[in-house]
Amino acid sequence: MVGMSQRDKIQSYNALNAPVSQARFVDASREKLLAKLDISTIGDLLWHAPFRFLDLHSNHTIAQASFGEGAFVGTVHEVKIKRPKPRLNITEVAITDGTGVLLGVWFNQPWVQRSFMVGERVVFAGNVTFAYGLKQINQPFVEKLSQEKQHFEGLLPVHAVTEGISPGWMRRMIASAIDDYASQIDVLPLGIRKKYDFCSITQALRNVHFPRKLSEYRLARERLAYEELLLFELMCARKRYQTTVLSEGKSHKVPETFFESLKAVMPFEPTKDQVRAFQEISEDMQSPHPMNRMLLGDVGTGKTLVAFEALCLACANGYQGAMMAPTEVLAQQYAQKVGPLLDALNISWALLTGSTSAKKRTEILDQLQQGTIGVLFGTHALLEPDVIFNDLSLVIIDEQHRFGVNQRKTLREKGGMPDVLVMSATPIPRTLSATVYGDLATSYLFERPHSNAGFDTHLVKEHQAYKAYEALIKRLRAGEQGYVVCALVDESDEFEAKAANSHAERLKTHELSDFRVGLLTGKMRPAEKEEMMRQFKAHEIDVLVATTVIEVGVDVPNATAMVILDAERFGIAQLHQLRGRVGRGDIRGDVWLVSQALSNEAKERFKALLGTDDGFKLAEFDLKQRGPGDMLGVRQSGLLTFKIADLVEDSELVVAARHDAFEIIEHDFDLKMPQHNFLKEKVEELERARAQWVSAG
Repeated sequence: MVGMSQRDKIQSYNALNAPVSQARFVDASREKLLAKLDISTIGDLLWHAPFRFLDLHSNHTIAQASFGEGAFVGTVHEVKIKRPKPRLNITEVAITDGTGVLLGVWFNQPWVQRSFMVGERVVFAGNVTFAYGLKQINQPFVEKLSQEKQHFEGLLPVHAVTEGISPGWMRRMIASAIDDYASQIDVLPLGIRKKYDFCSITQALRNVHFPRKLSEYRLARERLAYEELLLFELMCARKRYQTTVLSEGKSHKVPETFFESLKAVMPFEPTKDQVRAFQEISEDMQSPHPMNRMLLGDVGTGKTLVAFEALCLACANGYQGAMMAPTEVLAQQYAQKVGPLLDALNISWALLTGSTSAKKRTEILDQLQQGTIGVLFGTHALLEPDVIFNDLSLVIIDEQHRFGVNQRKTLREKGGMPDVLVMSATPIPRTLSATVYGDLATSYLFERPHSNAGFDTHLVKEHQAYKAYEALIKRLRAGEQGYVVCALVDESDEFEAKAANSHAERLKTHELSDFRVGLLTGKMRPAEKEEMMRQFKAHEIDVLVATTVIEVGVDVPNATAMVILDAERFGIAQLHQLRGRVGRGDIRGDVWLVSQALSNEAKERFKALLGTDDGFKLAEFDLKQRGPGDMLGVRQSGLLTFKIADLVEDSELVVAARHDAFEIIEHDFDLKMPQHNFLKEKVEELERARAQWVSAG
């Protein structure tokens, strides 16, 4: 690369975006097959890393073969097909090395017979088993040895392939692409490469595919993973810098008596976490630049109180605040909890939802536009075009992941460039929040305001469900309340699980016949749900049979017991959110998980739930078990498809890349410095992809 002109460098760099058909050995048919593996460019081919390696450094003879993984070199002795049943044919390829015979076995793949010739030398690798007195490997990994290369020693990469492209052809295509294109300009600036002692991009690509030893692979993989993460974090840092530092917002001042006034109306002493979180929020709100912050708190850690303080600061400066929740139940609850505190401070407020009457809605909209309403609580109804604020300076979005990108944008635009606080009761691992929400500053709540609050979790099999109901009844007789959670609303032919509608009727006449039983599901009309929640909060109902509609935000301090039926049907995050509905007052709650069958995965989930009530620890467990895609949902994980990086394995790299990205953007937002030229190219590619992703939904 020494002496290359800038034009040559750009051409070399841009070659990575060329169609994969320009790579050697990739004809039209292979191009179509590679597309099935999401390989459409030369860059995609270079970054198609192996998912495992076969270690052939110390080959054993066939005579030494025992149960388990192994790789063996031998000569093809015999190839034959057996047909023990009409619809079953078995291809057997016997190889020998002079010490014994090993069979490679393929089921219903007769074309395999044509792939072998008697006398050729091959490597068979895989899991060795014994059948009918013979050693065999079912569907072994096969590497053919040429006349020049009669022995294979080293690490044999195993890449993901598809029918029509053998592992050998995949290695051949990648090796040639490395020879032809891997000497492209390194995206990482020299300063960063020196800081972490990273190898060159050429060496990294060569060693991630064809290392001589695993230590070479690990170092190469780390370098490539860091590059992916840095590019993503740079995109996030640019967005955050643009929406905060480079934008003018509304600056809020903290009046002298502000904290005294708040303290006089607060229902309890704030925790240290709440104090710290509001300090971070108030510092952002005092800045002349817009706030863009996330408040993450486990169940029962008091996010509502922090939101109340932020709303008060907006109103204390003569501005308005809006708080949007994903459901009417939650919006009503915020209004009922925060409203009286606002009343005590003479701050006017209103609640606007889809079920607000036309007359009341008109009244609210008039007062909102005139500025006589300080705080507006609501649901998606706040997004309607005729909802016009007089001077909106603070937008709070609760459970923001339940709203689309464009919905959040619509609410923000009603205030020009307001401060934005998004909240979530779903604990998210730090590594995941640093990527998914990398453009947001983050405040955390861990402590619970009530020292006795919380819950104990128990697990019983379905035939022992009576134990759960006995515990629930004991609580009810003590004057407390409880929930019974069902996975379904109505009976289903597809799933075997308790349905809320029918089970509520059963409980009324059997287990809970002495108590008042109510029903709450997502299929009920808003007015019905509102009335049911009112009755439950007023203790006109003892037990609420519900679906996951109560998963987030429902706050009834007198509810101390919960029975979750068919618990294996819920994810770990859902179960944790559900059990967070009890133990919200001064009495510790009890949660009973009732499960029909325990798969190994379900056992692991339950073990984790029984072992801790720390939502952040459970989120880390969930991330390791399911990965970010399943945790966030396909739509939300669309920008988290890394080819090399792994958010679980590379948590330290995520932190390092985030720190470096924000430092780079602070000094060079436009990435105009010469050493950032190729970073800029890659980041802008990501930004274009993100824009398409956002516009798509």
